[in-house]
Amino acid sequence: MIEQPSAAKAWAAADFWRTPKDALYRALGSGPNGLSQVEADRRLVIFGANHADASQSRSVLRKLGQRVWNPLIAMLLVAALLSGLSGDVGSFVIIAAVLSLSITLDIVQEHRAEALRESVAIRADAVRDGKDVTVPVTELVPGDIVKLRVGDLIPADGIVLDAQELQVNEALMTGEPFPAFKTDAPCSAASPAEATNALFAGTSTVGGSGRMLVVKTGGQTRFGAIAAALAANAPPTALEQGVHKLGLLILRLTLFLTLFVLLAHLVAQRAALESFLFAVALAVGLTPELLPMVMTVTLARGALRMADRKVIVKRLSAIHDLGAMDTLCVDKTGTLTEAKITLEAHVDPKGRPSDRVLSLAYLNSIFQAGVRSPLDDAILSARNGATDGWVRVSEVPFDFERRCLSVLVARNDERILIAKGAPESILARCVAVDIDGLAHPLDAAWQQKMRDIQDQFARDGLRLLAVAVRSVPPEQQTIAVGDEAGLTMIGYCVFADPPKQDAASAIEALTSLGITVKILSGDHGAVVSHVARSVGLQSDRIMTGAEISELSDAALTARVDNIDLFARIDPDQKRRIIAALRHRNHVVGFMGDGVNDAPAIHAAHVGISVTGATEVARAAADMILLAPDLSVLAAGVREGRRTFANILKYVRMGTSSNFGNMLSMALASIVLPFLPLLPLQILLNNLIYDLSEIGIPFDEVDREDLAQPEAWNMASILRFTIIMGIVSSVFDVITFAVLLKLFEANAAQFQTGWFVESISTQILVIFVIRSRRMPWRANHPHIVLIAKSLGALAAGVALALGPWGGLFGFTPPSAALLATIIAIAAAYLFSAEIAKRLAVSGP
Repeated sequence: MIEQPSAAKAWAAADFWRTPKDALYRALGSGPNGLSQVEADRRLVIFGANHADASQSRSVLRKLGQRVWNPLIAMLLVAALLSGLSGDVGSFVIIAAVLSLSITLDIVQEHRAEALRESVAIRADAVRDGKDVTVPVTELVPGDIVKLRVGDLIPADGIVLDAQELQVNEALMTGEPFPAFKTDAPCSAASPAEATNALFAGTSTVGGSGRMLVVKTGGQTRFGAIAAALAANAPPTALEQGVHKLGLLILRLTLFLTLFVLLAHLVAQRAALESFLFAVALAVGLTPELLPMVMTVTLARGALRMADRKVIVKRLSAIHDLGAMDTLCVDKTGTLTEAKITLEAHVDPKGRPSDRVLSLAYLNSIFQAGVRSPLDDAILSARNGATDGWVRVSEVPFDFERRCLSVLVARNDERILIAKGAPESILARCVAVDIDGLAHPLDAAWQQKMRDIQDQFARDGLRLLAVAVRSVPPEQQTIAVGDEAGLTMIGYCVFADPPKQDAASAIEALTSLGITVKILSGDHGAVVSHVARSVGLQSDRIMTGAEISELSDAALTARVDNIDLFARIDPDQKRRIIAALRHRNHVVGFMGDGVNDAPAIHAAHVGISVTGATEVARAAADMILLAPDLSVLAAGVREGRRTFANILKYVRMGTSSNFGNMLSMALASIVLPFLPLLPLQILLNNLIYDLSEIGIPFDEVDREDLAQPEAWNMASILRFTIIMGIVSSVFDVITFAVLLKLFEANAAQFQTGWFVESISTQILVIFVIRSRRMPWRANHPHIVLIAKSLGALAAGVALALGPWGGLFGFTPPSAALLATIIAIAAAYLFSAEIAKRLAVSGP
């Protein structure tokens, strides 16, 4: 019986497969009948759930800390704290409530994405209390016995208890595409890749059946080690980087203005407490309290629309990053191609069509006892199933070192060995070539001819299997590896993995959106080039893994922009390519599905995976496609750009209007004998204005906002803030002059008149600056935006002019004053339209 998790270190060593089966049984407190259900439940509490998804283990506190650790949120928290300490409980409650709601919405969305992933959890057949039961993979524990059949995922690390021609695809762990044979025989290999009795989580059964004893689960597995590496803080997303920079910009403006006002008031010998409260109100007024909520609501609506397109969004900010993406890196197989192998031709050593090649390849494929590869399936589907009297006698199974498979077949007194495999492997075992039934020595000329044929088909993106034969004595009943010599080359089977029918149109849609698509593949360069040409991508600028291995990170960064295709690359080189593109200031997306893709998915701004991908790849991904299809990405990019355009509307509105009004207020507070607005009136103005912009996430955007990737440009935002802020301040000064000189307003009348002018211009200007176009030529604003804006304006005016205005320090103005304010507001909106052109035309 295992008492505690730490005990696992004593028996679940790194090379557990070298421990005898009976010793593992004893150490794990298990046996042929498995665990009892009671014991399994107890161990589940001790060892935890059997999943490698690092994101599922993050606590709520960690998720909360990740979101509040940026200048904007921190500044809002400080503003709330200052408000509370100064006795302004109302401001404290408002800011705290807004931040709490925004962060809660973000965390809830992430939790829902995790729940979606759990809803499609994999199940396994385990032995509990001596009976077969089906349990979720996450409930497996060390000591469990699990039954395996073709198509099952290996749910944990363990050893083979018994096997019937069990073959496992370990490509997701090793990168090797061919299956590994597993047996229950003891194994003393030091390397996991050579452990013939070991099974590892994340791999899959592709042939035969068997049973396994679970030794390691969850984060203790090799699979979990990769997930643990991904649990480290991910690189900042494009949205996080932008908000961080925006927060620093607003922080600088706030510190400058508040310190200036506080110092000026103290020099003028104003009351210290009143000056401090006014400075705090200015600081709060400059911070866009609702920006986190506006971003969250905007992104959440985008996530809902993406869900309608069969895309699960795990991280809300990925919607923005997808829109900002200017470079997309994809694998070839299954993304651009169908991942469905077809037999295109069968040719002799001269490259001529040959039915004999197909007949012999068919016998090899039909009689092999192991799992059939997609290449075998393509061969078998090309014939009618007739074996022409041939029967199977023996076989030499495929292995990675030989890279070929041989069968011995017999008909009457004739026996032949048929070998099929990688061209270079088969050619190395041949001594002759068959031309029209006659054997010719395989001299240098014929060897060159064979290589030329391979190169010719590779340039067309086609894959080859070579077929060769050798006659054996009629009495021979078995064959071994040593018999695969002295072969005669018969020819090649030629295969294609055709591009998806919609791949070219999907690529065209992405490139029309200003996105550069690069292929990152482990395939031969000629094959990758062919696929690229087939889908409309450039194919002449290619770099291989061998070349990348010779480059430093700095050298790769210098060259990566000029390369379209990367071939014969390994997983770490994929990660290096993504990092190099990021260093070139690209917003990078990567689409992958294997364990070996996880580092690159993790390194990209936008990690994309598919529903059939490994758990660790889905854990690293920000978006999960329910179908491995590029066409949905173009719609997602547009959604991301629509989202960013609306976020940018609020940012421009908040920074320019707030800066203009607070600048006017700061200057006025120095020259006026009274405060231009009371601290409570400032916060009321700011709150009503922010509430009016809640409709922005629902707004429509113009076509040009979707045409090209857009990123956070602090210089552009600062330019817009200064220009539009100055225009706003100019009209504020005009309002001040009118109130003081024309109407000789007292403090309450001045504050009321300026409050009405300020709230009117702040809210109505959204209909001017929501589009680069003139208001009547832009897409119509969404009804929600209209209702929220006009509703907030009506509420603000009612608070100032209604019978309850006295509670906030307001007094009813005259009709003439109201008419003048309306005229000033109209003139401001006209001027804002002109200034907008200058504000958005900068670099």
